[in-house]
Amino acid sequence: MPAFVTLGRILFVVLFVFSGASKLLDLQATAQMTEKIVIPAIVAPYTAQLETITGMPLAQLLAIASGVIEVVCGLMIALNFGARFFAIILILFVAAATFYFHDFWNQTGPEARGNLVHALKNLSLIGALFMIAGSSRSAKVQEPAYDV
Repeated sequence: MPAFVTLGRILFVVLFVFSGASKLLDLQATAQMTEKIVIPAIVAPYTAQLETITGMPLAQLLAIASGVIEVVCGLMIALNFGARFFAIILILFVAAATFYFHDFWNQTGPEARGNLVHALKNLSLIGALFMIAGSSRSAKVQEPAYDV
């Protein structure tokens, strides 16, 4: 059974590793997509400082961060190294991505249906990530108690 779990975990993270690598290999396109993210006013001074320190616009920083999060978290889950922690990071990431990029509630027609399907897919990913976060690293088989 552990071999199936390991194989399932590796196959599950292929989506994140591939998506993150694609983002990192095409930063310009990823940065254009992230420009629609609205930064709360309370965080704006910090993002301005971050832009000044790095010399990069926020959209590019978000593009790099999203790619790195997906690749690193995916690899760590595949290797079962801090899988719970990295699954929780991906839960937050997928929830935010769903909110900002698959806002079917603001759309109509085929576009709304397509984004609803993507949002439901992401909800399924979040469910699987919760299962990873909730599973123990080494499940011990408990012997049944015998009354003799």
